[in-house]
Amino acid sequence: MRIETKDILSKKNLTEAKGYLDVGFTHSLNPYSGCAFSCRYCYVREMPIQKFKGVPWGEWVDIKTNAAEIYRKEILTLRGKSKTVNIFMSSATDPYQPLERKTNITRAILEEMIKNPPDFLQIQTRSPLIIRDIDLLVKLKKKCRVLVSMTIETDREDIKRIFSPYAPGIKLRTKALKEVHDAGISTQVSISPVMPFSPDFPKVLDGIVDHIWIDTLIIGDGTMGKRSRRLGMPELFKEHGLSKWYRDDIHVMVVKYFKKYFPSDIIRVSKTEAFPK
Repeated sequence: MRIETKDILSKKNLTEAKGYLDVGFTHSLNPYSGCAFSCRYCYVREMPIQKFKGVPWGEWVDIKTNAAEIYRKEILTLRGKSKTVNIFMSSATDPYQPLERKTNITRAILEEMIKNPPDFLQIQTRSPLIIRDIDLLVKLKKKCRVLVSMTIETDREDIKRIFSPYAPGIKLRTKALKEVHDAGISTQVSISPVMPFSPDFPKVLDGIVDHIWIDTLIIGDGTMGKRSRRLGMPELFKEHGLSKWYRDDIHVMVVKYFKKYFPSDIIRVSKTEAFPK
């Protein structure tokens, strides 16, 4: 799939956390606008940034070439006001999408964070490319709390091909998360949104995660499922014979199942528990 890219200069990169993230995070940080992974269920498809774009989601990425510089200015200003800074990176893009391999925008931000650290950084990604930056993450965790959260919404490759065909493979993601965990960096699996999985899914995650976060297309799209319905998710589940997985209480069932394998205190659910204590 051809990706339309554009270099842009960002005036602001730390956005005050509101809505879903306003539970402990103070800011979100997006090194890019747009996302080449183009997941079919992505709620950003229904947000203004995409609605008025004119190019289909997944086929454009704006590269914030001055993101590290802007971060430095913003963090210094916040520190001058004695503000707590808990960052979620990223809320509307993937900081390690394929372009990052050559642009190094996210890596430059991490280098700047080592000099001017936040209080807490959660990196949310579905990309194995994050292992490239383990050296920086190890340095950064000496300066602040760092959590690497890897989206692994299923352990079934056939399901991934239906809902996120351009995203990295499941085995590559779990292998990357293990490498991050083995490097002594706190790790989380984000089962978000919950997709049909096999009974062995918990075993895949055993020994490589410190936190498990669960969210769904219904309680986690910011509109109690309205965005997901507009994106055609009920129909897509039905088309593939998966309707039993598209239900209001699926998170209850998944939590109950995972608690058979993991301590209850490491499992969290949706918005109210999104911030790791």
